[in-house]
Amino acid sequence: MFSILGAAIRRRPFTSPVHTPLLLQRLIIILNNQRTVRKMSAIAKRLEGKTVVITGASSGIGRSCAFEFARTAPNHSLRLILTARRIDTLKEVAAKIKEEVGAGVQVLPVKLDVSDPEAVRNFVPGLPEEWRDIHVLVNNAGLVKGVAKAPEILESDMNVMFSTNVTGLINMTQAILPIFKSRGSQGGSGDIIMIGSIAGREAYPGGSIYCATKAAVRAFTDALRRELIATRIRVMEVDPGQVETEFSVVRFYGDKAKADAVYAGCDPLTPDDIAEVVVFVAGRRENVVVADTLIYPNHQAAATVMHRKGT
Repeated sequence: MFSILGAAIRRRPFTSPVHTPLLLQRLIIILNNQRTVRKMSAIAKRLEGKTVVITGASSGIGRSCAFEFARTAPNHSLRLILTARRIDTLKEVAAKIKEEVGAGVQVLPVKLDVSDPEAVRNFVPGLPEEWRDIHVLVNNAGLVKGVAKAPEILESDMNVMFSTNVTGLINMTQAILPIFKSRGSQGGSGDIIMIGSIAGREAYPGGSIYCATKAAVRAFTDALRRELIATRIRVMEVDPGQVETEFSVVRFYGDKAKADAVYAGCDPLTPDDIAEVVVFVAGRRENVVVADTLIYPNHQAAATVMHRKGT
């Protein structure tokens, strides 16, 4: 600290009390920057040598998680396995990560539809041997279809939401969990991070099936954490409020105008906002479990309580 103070003084010699506020300001900035570097270094160190699987990584929150992990530990032998149905888009994401952070982070794009149980069963066996020692699973893949109310909800919409958001998430967890349980001497270790939703806590009209799927994720997450209590496996859930992604475009079957109307007058969260939280919880000491996180934008207080500018 004294060397920092000396450097600050040399840059701006102390000649009168007038200089004291500026000197202190510079010292505070230097110290804060050093704390930030140490903090980031600690997270990067904890991620060192780890392999992270992110589902639904071609867009939205999943894509942002890939970049955030890479930016946080760019020179720590991090490996990212990015999965989604759109393999070409995944390859583009991988190329952009390499362009941004260099060769310090390895990225493996894998085509995977989590709603297909057979594809999920073949996921781990299909990985190159050196990529199978997985440490973190980010269960991000999910979607919503339609705003219909009972009894007009399409069976096809119900099926795709449950097969992706619920059984897909559970099947991915079961595919990776044996790897976690085989590690270490305390029953296993690893991180399972579920991307839930405010919809899993508060149901709303026109979203009954989606809300039901996210409530199921929440119940599964809570039960799994209890089942693994004697291990070092951390089970954590991150629940976003309103986030602007392709989510609403899919909900309205590709109608961009209707999707944009959802965010009209609002300042929603970005996928990067959620990704920062995901990497934060993954970067805690092993004994720290950030079990449950709910994230709102400033204008939101509940699933259906939002302030819109001009209203």
